[in-house]
Amino acid sequence: MNGRENVAISVLIPIGGRHSDPAQLYADYRAGLEALGVPYECIFVVDGPRPDIAEPLLELARRYPEVKLVGLSRPFGEATAIMVGFQQAQGRVLLTLPAYFQIDGAEIGKLVAQLESCDLAIGYRYPRAGGWMERARRGLFHRLVAAITGVRFNDLGCGARAMKREVLEEIALYGDQHRFLPLLADRQGFRVGEVRVKQSKSDRFEGSYRAREYAHRALDIFTVFFLVRFTRKPLRFFGMMGVITFSIGAILTLIMVVQRLVFMSPLAGRPAFLLSSLLVVLGLQLIALGLLGELIIFTHSRERKDYQIAEVVQFPAPERLEQR
Repeated sequence: MNGRENVAISVLIPIGGRHSDPAQLYADYRAGLEALGVPYECIFVVDGPRPDIAEPLLELARRYPEVKLVGLSRPFGEATAIMVGFQQAQGRVLLTLPAYFQIDGAEIGKLVAQLESCDLAIGYRYPRAGGWMERARRGLFHRLVAAITGVRFNDLGCGARAMKREVLEEIALYGDQHRFLPLLADRQGFRVGEVRVKQSKSDRFEGSYRAREYAHRALDIFTVFFLVRFTRKPLRFFGMMGVITFSIGAILTLIMVVQRLVFMSPLAGRPAFLLSSLLVVLGLQLIALGLLGELIIFTHSRERKDYQIAEVVQFPAPERLEQR
Protein backbone atom coordinates (compact mmCIF):
# COMPACT_ATOMS: atom_id res chain seq x y z
CA MET A 1 0.00 0.00 0.00
CA ASN A 2 2.11 2.82 -1.26
CA GLY A 3 -0.20 5.39 -2.78
CA ARG A 4 0.67 9.03 -2.47
CA GLU A 5 -2.87 9.97 -1.37
CA ASN A 6 -3.74 10.01 2.33
CA VAL A 7 -0.17 9.21 3.27
CA ALA A 8 0.05 7.87 6.82
CA ILE A 9 3.83 7.56 7.18
CA SER A 10 6.54 9.69 5.66
CA VAL A 11 10.00 8.12 5.59
CA LEU A 12 12.92 10.54 5.55
CA ILE A 13 16.30 9.21 4.42
CA PRO A 14 19.10 11.82 4.41
CA ILE A 15 22.03 10.83 2.24
CA GLY A 16 25.43 12.27 3.13
CA GLY A 17 28.96 10.95 3.02
CA ARG A 18 28.22 7.41 4.20
CA HIS A 19 25.64 5.41 2.29
CA SER A 20 24.86 1.91 1.10
CA ASP A 21 23.55 0.76 -2.27
CA PRO A 22 20.15 2.53 -2.55
CA ALA A 23 18.42 -0.41 -4.28
CA GLN A 24 19.44 -2.97 -1.66
CA LEU A 25 18.76 -0.60 1.21
CA TYR A 26 15.30 0.37 -0.02
CA ALA A 27 14.39 -3.25 -0.65
CA ASP A 28 15.07 -3.97 3.02
CA TYR A 29 13.16 -0.92 4.23
CA ARG A 30 10.29 -1.47 1.82
CA ALA A 31 9.65 -4.96 3.15
CA GLY A 32 9.23 -3.56 6.66
CA LEU A 33 7.06 -0.66 5.46
CA GLU A 34 4.76 -2.88 3.40
CA ALA A 35 4.17 -5.07 6.47
CA LEU A 36 2.56 -2.05 8.21
CA GLY A 37 -0.33 -2.10 5.73
CA VAL A 38 -0.74 1.69 5.52
CA PRO A 39 0.01 4.22 2.75
CA TYR A 40 3.52 5.63 2.96
CA GLU A 41 5.98 7.75 1.06
CA CYS A 42 9.77 7.65 1.05
CA ILE A 43 11.73 10.87 0.65
CA PHE A 44 15.45 10.63 -0.12
CA VAL A 45 17.19 13.93 0.65
CA VAL A 46 20.60 14.09 -1.02
CA ASP A 47 22.88 16.39 0.96
CA GLY A 48 24.81 18.01 -1.87
CA PRO A 49 25.84 16.63 -5.26
CA ARG A 50 26.37 12.84 -5.15
CA PRO A 51 27.11 11.69 -8.72
CA ASP A 52 28.01 8.19 -7.53
CA ILE A 53 24.43 7.37 -6.49
CA ALA A 54 22.44 9.74 -8.71
CA GLU A 55 21.46 7.10 -11.26
CA PRO A 56 20.49 4.39 -8.71
CA LEU A 57 18.26 6.91 -6.94
CA LEU A 58 16.63 7.97 -10.20
CA GLU A 59 15.98 4.33 -11.01
CA LEU A 60 14.26 3.88 -7.64
CA ALA A 61 12.04 6.92 -8.30
CA ARG A 62 11.09 5.55 -11.73
CA ARG A 63 10.27 2.12 -10.33
CA TYR A 64 8.40 3.05 -7.16
CA PRO A 65 5.81 5.86 -7.20
CA GLU A 66 6.12 6.36 -3.43
CA VAL A 67 9.77 7.42 -3.77
CA LYS A 68 10.56 11.12 -3.95
CA LEU A 69 14.01 12.65 -4.43
CA VAL A 70 15.15 16.01 -3.05
CA GLY A 71 18.63 17.31 -3.82
CA LEU A 72 20.44 20.10 -1.98
CA SER A 73 22.74 22.44 -3.87
CA ARG A 74 25.66 21.74 -1.50
CA PRO A 75 26.24 19.79 1.73
CA PHE A 76 24.38 21.38 4.65
CA GLY A 77 24.46 18.51 7.15
CA GLU A 78 22.12 15.70 8.12
CA ALA A 79 20.00 17.85 10.44
CA THR A 80 19.22 20.27 7.61
CA ALA A 81 18.47 17.38 5.26
CA ILE A 82 15.96 15.99 7.75
CA MET A 83 14.21 19.36 8.06
CA VAL A 84 14.09 19.72 4.27
CA GLY A 85 12.52 16.27 4.01
CA PHE A 86 10.03 17.19 6.72
CA GLN A 87 8.90 20.20 4.67
CA GLN A 88 8.10 17.82 1.80
CA ALA A 89 6.43 15.17 3.99
CA GLN A 90 2.68 14.61 4.08
CA GLY A 91 2.29 11.92 6.74
CA ARG A 92 1.22 12.39 10.36
CA VAL A 93 3.92 9.93 11.37
CA LEU A 94 7.53 10.64 10.43
CA LEU A 95 10.16 7.95 10.22
CA THR A 96 13.84 8.82 9.83
CA LEU A 97 16.08 6.03 8.57
CA PRO A 98 19.83 6.09 7.87
CA ALA A 99 21.14 5.90 4.33
CA TYR A 100 23.15 2.81 5.22
CA PHE A 101 22.40 -0.53 6.83
CA GLN A 102 21.98 0.02 10.56
CA ILE A 103 18.82 -1.79 11.71
CA ASP A 104 16.91 -4.72 10.27
CA GLY A 105 14.09 -3.38 8.09
CA ALA A 106 11.66 -5.82 9.69
CA GLU A 107 12.04 -3.88 12.97
CA ILE A 108 10.45 -0.72 11.55
CA GLY A 109 7.03 -1.82 12.80
CA LYS A 110 8.30 -1.82 16.40
CA LEU A 111 9.22 1.84 16.17
CA VAL A 112 5.86 2.84 14.73
CA ALA A 113 3.93 0.74 17.26
CA GLN A 114 5.78 2.44 20.14
CA LEU A 115 4.12 5.75 19.18
CA GLU A 116 0.96 4.53 20.88
CA SER A 117 2.62 5.33 24.21
CA CYS A 118 5.05 8.11 23.30
CA ASP A 119 5.68 10.95 20.83
CA LEU A 120 9.16 9.95 19.72
CA ALA A 121 10.50 6.39 19.53
CA ILE A 122 14.23 5.87 18.95
CA GLY A 123 15.95 2.65 18.03
CA TYR A 124 18.29 0.91 20.47
CA ARG A 125 20.43 -1.67 18.69
CA TYR A 126 20.66 -4.69 20.96
CA PRO A 127 22.68 -6.83 21.03
CA ARG A 128 25.20 -4.45 19.52
CA ALA A 129 28.12 -5.60 17.41
CA GLY A 130 31.56 -4.08 17.84
CA GLY A 131 34.84 -4.52 19.66
CA TRP A 132 35.66 -3.48 23.20
CA MET A 133 37.13 -0.16 22.08
CA GLU A 134 33.91 0.73 20.31
CA ARG A 135 31.81 -0.31 23.32
CA ALA A 136 34.01 1.74 25.67
CA ARG A 137 33.81 4.82 23.46
CA ARG A 138 30.05 4.45 23.11
CA GLY A 139 29.55 3.91 26.85
CA LEU A 140 31.68 6.92 27.76
CA PHE A 141 29.77 9.14 25.35
CA HIS A 142 26.34 8.17 26.72
CA ARG A 143 27.45 8.43 30.35
CA LEU A 144 28.81 11.91 29.67
CA VAL A 145 25.58 12.99 27.98
CA ALA A 146 23.52 11.58 30.87
CA ALA A 147 25.71 13.33 33.44
CA ILE A 148 25.37 16.80 31.93
CA THR A 149 21.74 16.60 30.75
CA GLY A 150 20.15 14.34 33.36
CA VAL A 151 18.55 12.15 30.67
CA ARG A 152 19.80 8.63 29.92
CA PHE A 153 19.67 7.02 26.49
CA ASN A 154 21.50 3.96 25.21
CA ASP A 155 21.96 4.57 21.48
CA LEU A 156 21.84 8.19 20.38
CA GLY A 157 23.84 7.19 17.31
CA CYS A 158 20.96 5.15 15.88
CA GLY A 159 19.36 7.02 12.99
CA ALA A 160 16.11 5.00 13.06
CA ARG A 161 13.43 7.08 14.77
CA ALA A 162 9.65 7.26 14.55
CA MET A 163 7.84 10.37 15.69
CA LYS A 164 4.59 12.21 15.51
CA ARG A 165 4.58 15.16 13.17
CA GLU A 166 4.24 17.61 16.05
CA VAL A 167 7.80 16.84 17.18
CA LEU A 168 9.49 18.45 14.17
CA GLU A 169 6.84 21.16 14.05
CA GLU A 170 8.06 22.31 17.46
CA ILE A 171 11.79 21.52 17.17
CA ALA A 172 13.94 23.05 14.44
CA LEU A 173 17.12 21.03 13.87
CA TYR A 174 20.34 22.55 12.58
CA GLY A 175 24.02 21.73 12.55
CA ASP A 176 24.55 18.23 13.98
CA GLN A 177 21.61 18.34 16.38
CA HIS A 178 19.92 15.33 14.76
CA ARG A 179 21.95 13.11 17.10
CA PHE A 180 20.44 14.85 20.11
CA LEU A 181 16.83 15.01 18.90
CA PRO A 182 15.64 12.79 21.80
CA LEU A 183 17.18 15.18 24.33
CA LEU A 184 15.67 18.23 22.68
CA ALA A 185 12.28 16.52 22.45
CA ASP A 186 12.41 15.55 26.11
CA ARG A 187 13.21 19.13 27.06
CA GLN A 188 10.25 20.33 24.99
CA GLY A 189 7.90 18.08 26.95
CA PHE A 190 7.44 15.28 24.42
CA ARG A 191 7.36 11.68 25.61
CA VAL A 192 10.43 9.81 24.36
CA GLY A 193 10.82 6.04 24.38
CA GLU A 194 13.53 3.59 23.34
CA VAL A 195 12.81 0.43 21.39
CA ARG A 196 15.18 -2.52 21.16
CA VAL A 197 15.72 -3.35 17.51
CA LYS A 198 17.90 -5.90 15.76
CA GLN A 199 21.06 -4.53 14.27
CA SER A 200 21.39 -5.15 10.56
CA LYS A 201 23.80 -7.94 9.67
CA SER A 202 25.26 -5.56 7.08
CA ASP A 203 26.04 -2.91 9.73
CA ARG A 204 29.75 -3.46 10.01
CA PHE A 205 31.32 -0.03 10.18
CA GLU A 206 34.98 -0.62 11.00
CA GLY A 207 36.22 2.90 10.44
CA SER A 208 37.95 5.08 13.00
CA TYR A 209 37.21 8.63 14.06
CA ARG A 210 39.75 11.41 13.73
CA ALA A 211 40.63 13.72 16.60
CA ARG A 212 38.63 16.46 14.91
CA GLU A 213 35.48 14.31 15.08
CA TYR A 214 35.90 13.86 18.84
CA ALA A 215 36.37 17.63 19.21
CA HIS A 216 33.19 18.24 17.23
CA ARG A 217 31.21 15.79 19.41
CA ALA A 218 32.52 17.47 22.57
CA LEU A 219 31.35 20.85 21.28
CA ASP A 220 28.00 19.34 20.30
CA ILE A 221 27.55 17.99 23.83
CA PHE A 222 28.34 21.41 25.28
CA THR A 223 25.82 23.01 22.90
CA VAL A 224 23.10 20.56 23.87
CA PHE A 225 23.96 21.04 27.55
CA PHE A 226 23.33 24.76 27.18
CA LEU A 227 20.17 24.28 25.10
CA VAL A 228 18.69 21.74 27.51
CA ARG A 229 19.59 23.50 30.77
CA PHE A 230 19.84 27.24 30.15
CA THR A 231 17.96 28.28 27.00
CA ARG A 232 15.14 29.80 29.02
CA LYS A 233 17.36 31.02 31.87
CA PRO A 234 20.67 32.21 30.43
CA LEU A 235 21.46 34.25 33.55
CA ARG A 236 21.88 31.03 35.54
CA PHE A 237 24.69 29.92 33.24
CA PHE A 238 26.42 33.20 32.52
CA GLY A 239 25.67 34.53 36.00
CA MET A 240 27.17 31.47 37.66
CA MET A 241 30.30 31.67 35.52
CA GLY A 242 30.48 35.41 36.07
CA VAL A 243 30.14 35.19 39.85
CA ILE A 244 32.86 32.54 40.04
CA THR A 245 35.21 34.55 37.81
CA PHE A 246 34.47 37.82 39.61
CA SER A 247 34.93 36.22 43.03
CA ILE A 248 38.34 34.76 42.15
CA GLY A 249 39.50 38.09 40.75
CA ALA A 250 38.12 40.06 43.70
CA ILE A 251 39.78 37.76 46.26
CA LEU A 252 43.15 37.96 44.50
CA THR A 253 42.85 41.73 44.22
CA LEU A 254 41.94 42.04 47.91
CA ILE A 255 44.91 39.91 48.95
CA MET A 256 47.32 42.07 46.96
CA VAL A 257 45.78 45.31 48.24
CA VAL A 258 46.18 44.05 51.83
CA GLN A 259 49.80 43.15 51.08
CA ARG A 260 50.32 46.65 49.72
CA LEU A 261 48.75 48.39 52.74
CA VAL A 262 50.20 46.15 55.47
CA PHE A 263 53.48 44.87 54.09
CA MET A 264 54.12 47.72 51.65
CA SER A 265 54.51 45.28 48.75
CA PRO A 266 54.48 47.15 45.43
CA LEU A 267 51.64 46.51 42.96
CA ALA A 268 53.56 47.69 39.93
CA GLY A 269 55.15 44.96 37.87
CA ARG A 270 53.00 42.16 39.32
CA PRO A 271 51.28 40.09 36.60
CA ALA A 272 48.97 38.62 39.24
CA PHE A 273 47.44 42.04 39.81
CA LEU A 274 46.72 42.44 36.10
CA LEU A 275 45.22 38.95 35.99
CA SER A 276 42.97 39.59 39.00
CA SER A 277 41.76 42.86 37.47
CA LEU A 278 40.96 41.10 34.20
CA LEU A 279 39.03 38.41 36.08
CA VAL A 280 36.93 41.05 37.83
CA VAL A 281 36.11 42.76 34.53
CA LEU A 282 35.42 39.44 32.78
CA GLY A 283 33.11 38.36 35.61
CA LEU A 284 31.10 41.56 35.33
CA GLN A 285 30.85 41.13 31.57
CA LEU A 286 29.56 37.56 31.92
CA ILE A 287 26.91 38.68 34.38
CA ALA A 288 25.90 41.51 32.04
CA LEU A 289 25.71 39.04 29.14
CA GLY A 290 23.37 36.83 31.20
CA LEU A 291 21.17 39.82 32.02
CA LEU A 292 21.05 40.77 28.35
CA GLY A 293 20.00 37.20 27.49
CA GLU A 294 17.24 37.38 30.12
CA LEU A 295 15.97 40.63 28.60
CA ILE A 296 15.84 39.05 25.14
CA ILE A 297 14.02 35.97 26.46
CA PHE A 298 11.53 38.16 28.36
CA THR A 299 10.87 40.30 25.29
CA HIS A 300 10.09 37.25 23.11
CA SER A 301 8.53 35.05 25.79
CA ARG A 302 5.05 35.33 24.28
CA GLU A 303 6.34 34.04 20.95
CA ARG A 304 8.06 30.98 22.46
CA LYS A 305 6.47 27.75 23.60
CA ASP A 306 8.62 25.18 25.37
CA TYR A 307 5.85 22.98 26.71
CA GLN A 308 3.31 20.45 25.44
CA ILE A 309 -0.24 20.02 26.72
CA ALA A 310 -0.78 16.34 27.49
CA GLU A 311 -4.52 16.44 28.19
CA VAL A 312 -7.41 18.82 28.86
CA VAL A 313 -10.29 17.53 31.00
CA GLN A 314 -13.54 19.44 31.60
CA PHE A 315 -16.57 18.04 33.38
CA PRO A 316 -20.09 19.32 32.65
CA ALA A 317 -21.48 21.92 35.06
CA PRO A 318 -23.98 20.52 37.64
CA GLU A 319 -26.87 22.53 36.20
CA ARG A 320 -26.20 21.03 32.77
CA LEU A 321 -26.36 17.54 34.23
CA GLU A 322 -29.75 18.36 35.83
CA GLN A 323 -31.07 19.61 32.50
CA ARG A 324 -30.07 16.33 30.89
